[in-house]
Amino acid sequence: MQKFNTLIRLSGLVLVVMALPQGHAQTTYPGRTVQIVVPYTPGTGADILARTLGPKMAEAWKIPVITDNRAGATGNIGAELVAKAQPDGYTLLCTATSFGTNPALNKKLPFDPVRSFAPVGILATSGMALLVPAELPVKTVRDFIELVKSQPGKLYYASPGNGGLQHLAMELFKQEAHIDIVHVPYKGAAGAIGDLVGGHVQASVVAIQTAVPHVQSGRLRALAVMGAERSAAFPNVPTLRESGFTNMVVETWYGMFAPAGTPPDIVAKLNAELNTLLARTDIREQFARQGLNPAGGPPGRLADLVGRELPRWAAVVRVAGITAD
Repeated sequence: MQKFNTLIRLSGLVLVVMALPQGHAQTTYPGRTVQIVVPYTPGTGADILARTLGPKMAEAWKIPVITDNRAGATGNIGAELVAKAQPDGYTLLCTATSFGTNPALNKKLPFDPVRSFAPVGILATSGMALLVPAELPVKTVRDFIELVKSQPGKLYYASPGNGGLQHLAMELFKQEAHIDIVHVPYKGAAGAIGDLVGGHVQASVVAIQTAVPHVQSGRLRALAVMGAERSAAFPNVPTLRESGFTNMVVETWYGMFAPAGTPPDIVAKLNAELNTLLARTDIREQFARQGLNPAGGPPGRLADLVGRELPRWAAVVRVAGITAD
């Protein structure tokens, strides 16, 4: 009889444990290694962010946080891995602007950029500038537009590759300014910058941190920056908005996502930790050295950003007739 009563009590305990709400188990998060998937090669902006923030998260949580580079298909391979991972907060995606442009270029992605992910937060942004060779006879954006309109289809602009943000940003500018300038895609930024400096092409959209030494040396001229505000690197260079192009705010952005279905309390904890780190002076100084501007804010800010990016780039790609390589 005593054994029977003991069995009854144990059975009751099991039922109580099984009846506990799911949120009860979440209070221990994180309790094991967290994997941050970077869908690009080492040394890229998203990789730098993951390797900067990951160790700080590990220090705060007393658990390992590892960066896992899963490059390929312009970020789609790593994104698919996270989209299909368990929604428990232990597999995260640290991605960049291509997350918002890829759907316009790839009609059959193995995931949905909205339904497959739970936004965690915007990590950082970085600016871009419209550059021309120093010897090109233009001083302003308006001068440049007039020059291109005087020679439609006869001038060229460089980009680091077909379908990249620099390519799409210039195509958006072409549509806004109603100009005809021919795209020349390169295999990476080095070739594009080299031919721009050499005067073989007449323009390019370039990351500000890449542009600084070339502008300071006098080899290239910055006509405008594409951010909402002027850049500290080029305080005398106007934004495209100031030049009358109100739709021309384009920045590289970096965000963190979890798989869809990740419990809200885990997303909130991740978001809170990221915001704490992004406010730290040492983190902000590290970002500044890489040309990155700390962002932060609630998960909804990232959701809103993706919601704006998807239709915007879909329209640019459709009008320009761009296809993926």
